[in-house]
Amino acid sequence: MRLDKYLKVSRLIKRRTVANEACDAGLVAVNGRTARASLEIKPGDVIELTLGQRKTKVEVVSVAENARKDDAPAMYKEV
Repeated sequence: MRLDKYLKVSRLIKRRTVANEACDAGLVAVNGRTARASLEIKPGDVIELTLGQRKTKVEVVSVAENARKDDAPAMYKEV
């Protein structure tokens, strides 16, 4: 699954266009490297988000094409 779609489905970022813009601005890193929105995400990857003053680091647990609001936090674990 693409990085921008994963960020939206897991609800780390509310909209896919915002996720895409964050990737373009260099605010998202995967496994320590700045990532493009088209990067394929797989379980075990570590995603680092820098949005404003908030820094978030999560590990991908599962990848699903769509998830309910209640199931979204189970897609990752905070590191």
